[in-house]
Amino acid sequence: MPNHHSLFFVPASLSPIKRRIRAPRACAALFGLAIAILGMTANAADETELDAFNSATRAKYDMKEAAFAANDPEPILTRFYHPDVISTGPDGSTHVGRDEIRPIYEEVISGDVRIESYRSFVRGDAGWDWVNFHVTPAAESGEAPFTFKMLFLWERENGEWWSHGEMYVMGEFPIN
Repeated sequence: MPNHHSLFFVPASLSPIKRRIRAPRACAALFGLAIAILGMTANAADETELDAFNSATRAKYDMKEAAFAANDPEPILTRFYHPDVISTGPDGSTHVGRDEIRPIYEEVISGDVRIESYRSFVRGDAGWDWVNFHVTPAAESGEAPFTFKMLFLWERENGEWWSHGEMYVMGEFPIN
C-alpha cells in the first residue's frame, strides 16, 4: 500500500491534469530542499576551510611580529615569504623575490608591529587576507606610530601557507 504522506504519492482519484501538476511540484520541493541542505553543507565546509586558513596565517603573523620584536629579519624572509614574493609599496615601487625585499626588512626591522586581520578569503590552496599592519617605530627613531592597509596573497604548498605577494598603502580598516 502506498504511503499517503509521501511527497510522490499522487492519488488515482485526481484527474490526469492534477496528477501531472502535483508530481512536478513535489520534485521541485525536494530539489529545493536538497539545494538548501547542500548550500548549508558547503557553507559549513567554507567556514572550516576559512577557519583553518585564518589559523595558519595567524601563526605566520605571530612569527612575523616576533621577528620584528627580536629585530631579526631572517624568519620573515625565509618562513613567511615565498622565494618569488612580489611586494608593492604605496609609492608604486615593486620588489620581486626575497633578495629584493631583504634590504628593506634589514632597514625597517626595528620597532614593533601588530598585524590585525580584517577580511580573508580562501579556496583550496589560494587565499588572500586584508590586514591592518600597525607599526610602532623604535623610540630612538623619533617617528610616530602608523598603520598600513595591506593585502597579503597566500598559496599553500606542501601543506604550508606562503605569502606570494603584498600591496600596502597608508591607512587603517575599521575593525570593531
